[in-house]
Amino acid sequence: MLKGSPMSDDRPASFAELFESSAATNATGTAGRGRKKGPKVGDRIDAVVVKVGTESVFVELDGKQQAFLDAAELRGVDGELTVKEGDIVRGVVLEVDDRQGYVRVGKTMGRATNLAGLEMAKASDLPVVGKVTGINKGGLEVDIGGARAFCPMSQVGTKHTDDASSMVGQSFSFLVSEIREGGKGVVVSRRAALAREAEETLGETLRTLTPGAVVRGTVTGVRDFGAFVDLGGVEGLIPRSEIAHERGVATADALKPGDVVLVMVREVKEVPPARPGASTRKITLSLKALQADPWDGLELPEGQVVEGTVTRIVDFGAFVRLAAGVEGLLHASELGGKGQEHKKWGEGQLVPVVVKSVDRAEKRIALVPAPPGLAVGARVTDVALRVGAVVEGVVDRVETYGVFVQVDGTKGRAGRGLVPVAELGVARGADLRKACPEGTRLVVKVLETGEGRLRFSVKAAKDAEERAQFEEARSKGGANASFGTLGDLLKKRR
Repeated sequence: MLKGSPMSDDRPASFAELFESSAATNATGTAGRGRKKGPKVGDRIDAVVVKVGTESVFVELDGKQQAFLDAAELRGVDGELTVKEGDIVRGVVLEVDDRQGYVRVGKTMGRATNLAGLEMAKASDLPVVGKVTGINKGGLEVDIGGARAFCPMSQVGTKHTDDASSMVGQSFSFLVSEIREGGKGVVVSRRAALAREAEETLGETLRTLTPGAVVRGTVTGVRDFGAFVDLGGVEGLIPRSEIAHERGVATADALKPGDVVLVMVREVKEVPPARPGASTRKITLSLKALQADPWDGLELPEGQVVEGTVTRIVDFGAFVRLAAGVEGLLHASELGGKGQEHKKWGEGQLVPVVVKSVDRAEKRIALVPAPPGLAVGARVTDVALRVGAVVEGVVDRVETYGVFVQVDGTKGRAGRGLVPVAELGVARGADLRKACPEGTRLVVKVLETGEGRLRFSVKAAKDAEERAQFEEARSKGGANASFGTLGDLLKKRR
């Protein structure tokens, strides 16, 4: 009886019982049917794991035929099995015993003990295990089950090495490259075996890389635009924007080569190769996706005075950091004069502001300057009306020439202004009592101030909002992004 078969005496009885139990699940109902052609030694197969034992793993080859692998071939460096029921295992048929009714599959040939075994390993492109016994000027002397083999120095590993003395006495997997003179000259390659292992590892890795999957990897390179991560034979990129919720975090401050990170797969897509032989697969990863969202539980009541840090200054305003990963926009239209006062500020400057509005769905916060003298935490009930400011209010009177709007947070004449018909944005000749009845809420822009001379515009407020959204989107998109014209944006919104 062949050593290593499930019925040999060197295996415990529990193994035979396990094998018979596993095979019995497919035996019922097969009597009397025509027997299909079974697997042959040397066949490459993809099999499904159906049962995991201590010493052997049982697999299903074609829905009926079962086989087994030595569990040792499927253990990781920590000694734990790397497969479970339902997983796919790729291997080669090493042994078929019709009389005993078993098929043995292997991921490697093991120690080939004769010429026939070496020839089968070569024909099947199956690794064999050999022990390095010495070194000569051309390469390694290798013992493979009693057969002497030679591994050229160029085939010792994936990288060139001038000193392989540390390999003497150790066993490695090799692929048989050549058999000459009836087995007297056997040439093997460890480099090819390592490439095969890397290819199989890559295949397993790619099967797990789907959007939303959480995987572990090692940082291999850090650049200004992001960090490259090795996921096990395939590389992905964490863009700088996906490192943290906090805007402006430098890649080098957050990561360094060698760091082991847990990341979420954002996207996997095929792209043209950047150069001949380059990867055609682009994998985008995210650290930020696994971090707590700073907007969860955020408390920023509208009308409250807060202090923030200026993070960016742009033509249309200033972005102000209010909490880790949370920014608000102080639009230039909220500032006095020509709306360019913010350009006198510097990044990192502390500024007092009032929370004007919070849009949690879009994660947007609109800010206005805080009135002088108010402490952080105070609530603003009055709105300082300045030319260019965008405010909200309620129609409290309708006339033929326009409507009067009482601005929120104000009382009486000081906060009441006129929106002329031409600035309402309604059709010419429209009945204002129907188009804008008393109680209608309007968002308006301040055109003119002064007691008894407040004048507002609905049209200008809409234009200011759309322009702000367009400029903010363009800013977030980066210098090379194209969002078309403002007219294009308005068409999409309509």
